[in-house]
Amino acid sequence: MNQQKPKRVRDLVDGVLLLDKPVGLSSNDALIKAKRYLNAKKAGHTGTLDPFATGLLPLCFGEATKFSQDLLEADKTYEATVHLGISTNTGDTEGEAIATRDVNVTVEQIAAALVQFRGPIMQVPPMYSALKRDGKAYYEYAREGITLEREARPVTIHHLELIGYEAPFLKLLVTCSKGTYIRVLGEDIGDVLGVGGHLNALRRIQVGALTVDGMVTLEQIAAHEAPLTLLAPVDALLSTFPAVMLNDDLARRFLQGQRLALGKEDIAVPAEPGRVRVYHGDALLGTANLQEYAVLAPERLIAAKHA
Repeated sequence: MNQQKPKRVRDLVDGVLLLDKPVGLSSNDALIKAKRYLNAKKAGHTGTLDPFATGLLPLCFGEATKFSQDLLEADKTYEATVHLGISTNTGDTEGEAIATRDVNVTVEQIAAALVQFRGPIMQVPPMYSALKRDGKAYYEYAREGITLEREARPVTIHHLELIGYEAPFLKLLVTCSKGTYIRVLGEDIGDVLGVGGHLNALRRIQVGALTVDGMVTLEQIAAHEAPLTLLAPVDALLSTFPAVMLNDDLARRFLQGQRLALGKEDIAVPAEPGRVRVYHGDALLGTANLQEYAVLAPERLIAAKHA
């Protein structure tokens, strides 16, 4: 008689892991590996990187998952290499070449082309994407040879810099708003230059206020004697928010979800209304909206046992 193996007991792990995602792994596969190495019960990632892409993939564990939406909305910075002269059906290295042209492009022509892509632009999402129509992902239609009409969407390229050019490879530094497809940006730049192109390499180096500082690989996590020490605290996701410190009574009421009218005599209140991170001593209690007249409206709360 076969005995069933006992179910593995996962730990309650809270924090943020700045993973250097390797090439060839999906973001979800990378998350599964990291979650296993940390024996964590609950985890999620903060926006996908394509399998061919590398770099910063912030992984949220436990209570940190409550604040991951902020990173999904955040601006992101990439180092991107565009292979001019060859267009592929996916816009990157994973597709098949569909057009090839000679590349006789100067740095001056590239500089002039990049001007057109700085600031607010309209971008047509690629067919090979996870966007859905009628409950079916675009990439599923694409694999069936079907091309759908897609509406252009507004995105913003905050920074676009040429950092290297050795024909036919064009290296760019890009900071952009959420929803921007760097593959499409590379293709569009190639089209403006009259030679086409596809994304040859992509590395993400910043998400919101998080950078490559402290980033670790899966191999480093697996080999570490105490991998939980590699985690940044939950409030690493909230470093750009002003802090509000509550006393014992206000902290208790805040964790009950009550709106608080803060008196100047009780607490130091940020000068401007907006989103804030809330503490009791060194313990993060959650986030809140600081409204006019120093009213603190709870937003996302840390479970009481963690606070």
